[in-house]
Amino acid sequence: MNEGLMGLRSDEDFMREALRQAAKAYAAGEVPVGAIVVRDGRMIGRAFNQVESLKDATAHAEMLALTQAQQAAGDWRLTDCTLYVTKEPCPMCAGAIVHTRLLRVVFGVEDPKAGAAGGAMNLLQFPTLNHSCQFTGGVCREECRSILREFFGEQRKLKQGRLPPA
Repeated sequence: MNEGLMGLRSDEDFMREALRQAAKAYAAGEVPVGAIVVRDGRMIGRAFNQVESLKDATAHAEMLALTQAQQAAGDWRLTDCTLYVTKEPCPMCAGAIVHTRLLRVVFGVEDPKAGAAGGAMNLLQFPTLNHSCQFTGGVCREECRSILREFFGEQRKLKQGRLPPA
């Protein structure tokens, strides 16, 4: 998974890598969320949602990317890593983020209904948990929002019988 040193890249550059993963999810008929984990400018984990294809409710992009990163790091602790994800993490993923002790999370679009990084709740900085994680939201927001809107728009049309299945 070691992609080599990527130089001094910005949050936007890394989020675009996560968006490439989201596009893979879209192409596979999954909710288009992508995630990457970065340590010292190197991608050590990357994934996209695979809930439907793996028939696994826990196969969110964040969970899969964290697992890859832990394997690459040789440790379950990711204290010097940043997770880039196209959509605000849900409570399950936020719990995993806290348990892996990530330094930082950067996400694209907020999720006011179910987001756990300030949207519906803030588990990443919950005062009684054993770890607190920094986070930045709204990076490449419009691109991240756009792919989700397009996907769910197509899903609605399919349900209404207006689009032939792929």
